[in-house]
Amino acid sequence: MNAQLRPRRLARMTGLFFLLTILAGIFAQGFVSERLIVFSDAAATATNILGHKGLFQFGFTVYLIEMACQIVTAALFYQLLQPVNRTVALLFLVLELTGCIVKTFARVFFISSLFTLGGSQALNAFTPQQLQTISLILLRVNDYGAATALAFFGFSTILNGWLIFRSTFLPSWLGALVMISGLGWLTFLYPPLGYHAFMIAALVGLVSAITVIMWLFIFGVDEEKWQATLARA
Repeated sequence: MNAQLRPRRLARMTGLFFLLTILAGIFAQGFVSERLIVFSDAAATATNILGHKGLFQFGFTVYLIEMACQIVTAALFYQLLQPVNRTVALLFLVLELTGCIVKTFARVFFISSLFTLGGSQALNAFTPQQLQTISLILLRVNDYGAATALAFFGFSTILNGWLIFRSTFLPSWLGALVMISGLGWLTFLYPPLGYHAFMIAALVGLVSAITVIMWLFIFGVDEEKWQATLARA
């Protein structure tokens, strides 16, 4: 009985951590970064960050939670889909983790912008205006680092969708939807195109993610077909 329940539990755990990843990302980006950072105005950005220092630091914490949840989600997806094709599943996992590493490292620049504005004696040689400009540059590097990670997520998402499409225990249309969303993130291979098409890619990606999460929560996987696929593998 436990062996029969395992695939469905695995699917629901995958959906849970996928949901946590999405919620953390929306909060940190939408309610912290977008609220405090004005890329066209270094002085306004500095004022916002220093006036909401606690929120800014909490945003950094949530960014790290987002990445931790995404790493867990990737590992769970690997376990769920590796019976379809172990090699492709491993490639998906490596590309997804690479994107997570790049994005996590980019967040160091995010929190470093606060250090720059913090009045450290090591920075006394700079004027307040210069420090504000440096802080904004660090935030811009964080933004480009996250964009670079999205290109890796584009590759991993396409592979993930292909695995879902080829599986017999999840619907093929779900895999097709995931692959389409991955194509959207691949626009960040050329950042100007990625930024220009971001709203479309984000909307398709969000619809795809919500659909996958709901399917995993409500329907899970066809346990019989999952076990049969595992036996063939």
